[in-house]
Amino acid sequence: MSNTKPLEISPKVCRLIDANLNRLKEGVRVVEDIARFVNDDKELAYRLKKIRHKAKLNNIKDFLKHRNIIGDVLKSSISSEQNRDSLSAIITSNIKRAQESARVLEESFKLIDITQSELFKSIRYELYDIEKQLIIK
Repeated sequence: MSNTKPLEISPKVCRLIDANLNRLKEGVRVVEDIARFVNDDKELAYRLKKIRHKAKLNNIKDFLKHRNIIGDVLKSSISSEQNRDSLSAIITSNIKRAQESARVLEESFKLIDITQSELFKSIRYELYDIEKQLIIK
């Protein structure tokens, strides 16, 4: 039995996946760079880098062609997104952003490819573990 479902993917779902893959990787990168350059935490930076490289799609062009930045109805930032009072706040907001995006990807890929869905689920749980390590430190 195949893990890929014979379903025509709508352009809107492709756009949803593209946006959330970007969010996931961006959020992870922010935390990775803080771990690397601010905290000199090689182990954590490496774990985050591995997640970022694992979070990829083989057929990215199929999703990228549906990107619509001009038509994004919420591309403007809200005030809570514009203010951070510490590196801890930056880490928290970005790790949460990555976790939430991984969840959207996990759910979206249930329509398309269960293997990809499980990949993003595993990424989400790894991010929960990293979040715990960050808070305990």
